[in-house]
Amino acid sequence: MAKAKLGKAALEALQQKFDELVRERLRGAPIDRVEVLQYGDDPEIEPGELLARIVLRLPEGEEDHRQAMRAFDREYEDALHGLRRELNQVPEIGLLEVIVGDKDTDGPVPVRKMRMGGPGSPLEGAGVQLTPVMARLGPEDLETVDTLITAGIAGNRAEAVRWALARIRERPAYEKLRERAREIEELKAQF
Repeated sequence: MAKAKLGKAALEALQQKFDELVRERLRGAPIDRVEVLQYGDDPEIEPGELLARIVLRLPEGEEDHRQAMRAFDREYEDALHGLRRELNQVPEIGLLEVIVGDKDTDGPVPVRKMRMGGPGSPLEGAGVQLTPVMARLGPEDLETVDTLITAGIAGNRAEAVRWALARIRERPAYEKLRERAREIEELKAQF
């Protein structure tokens, strides 16, 4: 079941701890600010999940941003992995994100994202080989998936999509569709 949003005081306390940890681990890095965001603050954040964001202050210009991000990656790679290990102790944090500048500015913003560890879904622990798939959802589809999480049907967005696909496979029309798809493939092979 999805956890409720953190209250203001709890979020501020977590923000302060994250800020201290980042500044200790990434000493000397060009950090503008750090943020802890929750569901509703950014569309990528799932219900019950937190995003830990580090915003870097780097030179202006798209190419300068890219070069600065590469230099940051090289210099702080080990420190970031250590930070990630420490953040794995906070199970609600699902994503560590490092960005250059702000996402609401014009043009692309270099971003590094690290999915945090934590307990996998039941499917992932059952020896089922899963293939990662990237999907962009519109507001209605995102609301549908998040409702499945909030209702406790799925633990995260990936599980919600797998659940929905399983419901489609249960429909008799799906088997007919598969048969037609095989027939089409056979016809294509004859050309």
